[in-house]
Amino acid sequence: MFDLTAYLARLDLPETPTADVEGLAALQRAHRLAIPFENLDVKLGRGVAIDSASVFDKLVTRRRGGYCFEQNRLLLDALAAIGFTARPLLARVWLGMTEPQPLTHTLSLVTIDSREWIADAGFGGSYAPILPLEDGAEAEAPDGSRHRLERHDDYGWMLLRAGVPVSTTTSADQLGWQRQYSFDLRTVYDSDLAAGNWWTSTAPESRFTQLVIASIVLPFGFATLVDRNYRRHSSEGTTSGEITDPRVYRIRMSLMFGIDLTVEEIAELALF
Repeated sequence: MFDLTAYLARLDLPETPTADVEGLAALQRAHRLAIPFENLDVKLGRGVAIDSASVFDKLVTRRRGGYCFEQNRLLLDALAAIGFTARPLLARVWLGMTEPQPLTHTLSLVTIDSREWIADAGFGGSYAPILPLEDGAEAEAPDGSRHRLERHDDYGWMLLRAGVPVSTTTSADQLGWQRQYSFDLRTVYDSDLAAGNWWTSTAPESRFTQLVIASIVLPFGFATLVDRNYRRHSSEGTTSGEITDPRVYRIRMSLMFGIDLTVEEIAELALF
């Protein structure tokens, strides 16, 4: 059974969110503020398990982070425990891409009072608040960026973002609307998620087998660490730089992302 009390403690939420739109928004935001996005186990050769027990143990009990297949598995389990009606969707990532990608991202479709919403606790390149599944729906993120949903003739739905770039996959001059990912509403089975997770964590073409990635939502911003390149954007401005000392990398990973790595693990990442 899902340990809702332990999950809410991990999110530093004093009480269970209500099973309504306000509760969904509060839950997703608290999840992203508390649990970092990261792919360290891929780069450390440990593989990524996405069954409920493994995900809970890693992200809640051991207080690690994870990528979309882990994050949104945990969110879906929490939503079910609270009383929401939700199911997974699969998406194609477009951020930093020019050609269609495999279905390597997952998010959640939540139904509240006959109205559908998308919730996503696991996109590492930006953070979008919950959005109603409506053409032209928009929402503002804590970092000041705006997100918009649009119907798309070829891909069903497209999520876009406009604002100061926070992901290292975009350049400083890309301030207009940028495609984040596309998705449709077809039924997604556990085997579909397993196939997407396998490709994401093993394919040589996958970004997650090539780079060491961590990101987290800040109260009024967003921070990323991709290999040795750090970027942080908030209402106070944007800072970025390259980390050249493994000791600094270890401190940064701990203080900003809450991930405590051993000296041996950092050596295994082969970044220095």
